[in-house]
Amino acid sequence: MVSPLVIIPARLASTRLPGKPLADIAGKPMIVRVMEAALAADIGPVIVAAADQAICDAVQDAGGNAVLTNPALPSGSDRIWEAAQLVDAHGKHDLIINLQGDLPTFPPSSLRAILKPLKKPEFDIATLVAPVLSEEEKLASSVVKVACDFPVDAISAPALYFSRLPLPWGEGPLWHHVGVYGWRRDALQRFVSLPESGLEKREKLEQLRALEAGMRIGCAKIDIAPFGVDTPADLERARQAFGA
Repeated sequence: MVSPLVIIPARLASTRLPGKPLADIAGKPMIVRVMEAALAADIGPVIVAAADQAICDAVQDAGGNAVLTNPALPSGSDRIWEAAQLVDAHGKHDLIINLQGDLPTFPPSSLRAILKPLKKPEFDIATLVAPVLSEEEKLASSVVKVACDFPVDAISAPALYFSRLPLPWGEGPLWHHVGVYGWRRDALQRFVSLPESGLEKREKLEQLRALEAGMRIGCAKIDIAPFGVDTPADLERARQAFGA
């Protein structure tokens, strides 16, 4: 298995928290905090796929690597594919990890965990899940749930469906989907060439496009779902996590 390429998509245009990649968290821009977590995982080169020059500048000022991508791209998946073509045109890296740019408290160990499902050739894509821990989390439409089942001692499990509703029905654990992905390079190339699917549009979850196209997604477990920064309150929580 070739060393993966970790790509972090980032753009300044955010409806709820404009400019959030550059928001200060204990003296560093948020995108730099995420980049540092990715570097600490030590699984491969780390690139920020920026939609804006200001993000590139912040990353490079911190000693990181960034590439400027088309700001009109519709999704983070499209952005990481463009970045992969720019920085690895010859396909040296056959695994591409998509780490979201709004996860400043993301543990490096969780990024390493995403490689586990990709040890199985039947999986095209890997992602992370964490246990749903409260009734509030279970019922929140902002928390995406995934139908998967881990046999005893299994390190991965196939994702059968994703929804904003609690699923599956019945007794047993529920799993909170953490939107970080590991892609086989050819799977990502195929994915971004596909049109939006019906269930993707309905649930507003792009991973359903992959399932509807017959691609297989493998899940790896982590203990706790990291929180994303989407609002000023989230930003304040992140600052407190870093002691600011």
